[in-house]
Amino acid sequence: MAQTYLSQFSFKRLVQTHPDALAAAACAILLTLGWLCLSLGWIGIALLIFPAAYVIGGYESTKEGLMTLFIEKELDVDLLMIVAALGAAILGLWQQDYYLIVDGGMLILIFAVSGALESIAMQRTEQNIRSLMATAPNTAIVLNEQQQQEIDIAKLQVGDLVLVKPGELIPVDGVIIEGWSTVNQASITGESVPVDKKVGSEVFAGTLNGNGALKVEVDRSPLSSLIQRVIRLVKEAQTEAPPSQQFIERFERSYARIIVLIGLLLAILPPFLLGWDWETTIYRALIFLVVASPCALMAAIMPTLLSGIARGAKAGILFKNGRQLEKIGKIKAIAFDKTGTLTEGKLEVAEIIPIEGHCDRVLELAAAIESRSEHPIGEAITQAALQKNLQWQNASQVQAQTGFGIVGEVGGKTVKVGKTAFVRQEIAHLNPELIQINNRLEKQGKTVVWVLEDAKVIGLIAVADTIRKEAAALVKELKQLGIKQVVLLTGDNQVTADSVAKSLGIETVYAELLPEDKLTVIRQLQQKYKNVAMVGDGINDAPALAMATVGIAMGAAGNDVALETADVILMSNRLEKLSQAINLARRANRIIKQNITFALSFIFLLLIANFTGNINMPLGVIGHEGSTVLVILSGLRLLF
Repeated sequence: MAQTYLSQFSFKRLVQTHPDALAAAACAILLTLGWLCLSLGWIGIALLIFPAAYVIGGYESTKEGLMTLFIEKELDVDLLMIVAALGAAILGLWQQDYYLIVDGGMLILIFAVSGALESIAMQRTEQNIRSLMATAPNTAIVLNEQQQQEIDIAKLQVGDLVLVKPGELIPVDGVIIEGWSTVNQASITGESVPVDKKVGSEVFAGTLNGNGALKVEVDRSPLSSLIQRVIRLVKEAQTEAPPSQQFIERFERSYARIIVLIGLLLAILPPFLLGWDWETTIYRALIFLVVASPCALMAAIMPTLLSGIARGAKAGILFKNGRQLEKIGKIKAIAFDKTGTLTEGKLEVAEIIPIEGHCDRVLELAAAIESRSEHPIGEAITQAALQKNLQWQNASQVQAQTGFGIVGEVGGKTVKVGKTAFVRQEIAHLNPELIQINNRLEKQGKTVVWVLEDAKVIGLIAVADTIRKEAAALVKELKQLGIKQVVLLTGDNQVTADSVAKSLGIETVYAELLPEDKLTVIRQLQQKYKNVAMVGDGINDAPALAMATVGIAMGAAGNDVALETADVILMSNRLEKLSQAINLARRANRIIKQNITFALSFIFLLLIANFTGNINMPLGVIGHEGSTVLVILSGLRLLF
């Protein structure tokens, strides 16, 4: 077993993956050897070993510090640490107190270890991207004239037919044209339960096929597949600094100049003002450079936000950048689109009112006509009949009248299915009781169609867009989270909008809106609440998504324009992910505040200890770098 492990070990790979950790380890070994040589009185050998430890441990910090100084014309903490370490070494040589060289080396070592730990921590937040990349297959089996050919994913084109065998990763976004299976979509949507897929169902690249073979038609370029967009967006999120981090970075530049100035004054004035000797003065000034450096403050924000982004991606919540993770935790008002967001976006038969005969008879006649229609109401009626396993006669001479209804012949009789105005063309005076039923259903937000056979009403069918099961619970939870205003925005009619809002507990409704009208409402909400989120899924929502403080799109069913415009994407069609995203963001903001408070407090305590003479260089280094490591680890709490 030992031989197997050693054969798998690659020093070259270790250098490539963890160079910072390797440099820190080498620095530690050399410092230990140098200290042992000093203890044994081998001064000459020790003075040869220490420079090597300084160079190996401080190379990266020196390079970064000098690049910042000469290219950006700015000072940073890396250069301050190197100056402090070299100052301690020079002071040690001057006083022949060679253990001061060890102190300077300890500063470089702990700074190198801190950098290595930070690098490892950041690699931890990138594991979700690597796992996503691993779930994107490189090849696909293409069916061409009943022959199978394995080709590179990049060569696939829209319209190609791809065979996905049981247990394989689905290589492309597409539509199933043959087969049935369950598909594990956890890598894309965060759903832990596999989803049933049949002919006509959409599947995504990187998801895992179950126990059925599928024939999938490619419906978009592999480079623009959902998983590739997720990978691209998460990468962008990791490289873009949010406003708070940008402020800290600007603060660091000014702060570094102030620290250098104060350090110079401390190296000159104390002998004249406090009666200190020069050795003590320079030593305390060097410790000041160490403990006053804002390393912990610099690490207070980005590790936390990157951890939040990684945690969100794992749960099926995609934050496009750290800025949006910060902002969503501060929102005070949320505006929801209705269709496809709070509702399923798919009409279903909600109620059948038979006048003559049975409900099935009404549905059969309607389906005979509507099965020849492509209208959403017709599809809803046809699907309802199919689910009941009803059989109907073929209709002939079917004609649709846009905006009114459809007419045809079934079994030698004329059948009409349509709105009230369409029916009045045939029957001038409708039964008042039926009109009341029609009005009652419409007030409930349902669309009513009348079914006539040879100019005689045989029943009414009400169809409605089904409200998502989790929507009402989400609205209630948002209010409990302290969201001050929940608003419904829709282009649908006022009656339907009011009905949906009432059932969900939403008090403010804006109906019959055009895309520019939604934009106006978002502006009004921002004037009142400042931080406003918009949740939508369609092209008509894109302007409002862009205008809102945070635009949130439904990822699995959302339009491409909405997905590109939004700042946060809920990869599954589960609205409860929204409250999860808000809680995650609020927790991230709390951790950031805790980290900043801790970092500033620790710097203050170390400064007091330095000026009272209660701290030496090693303790100052350990306190400074230890606080930085603690802040980084604190930020990584979001991963767990």
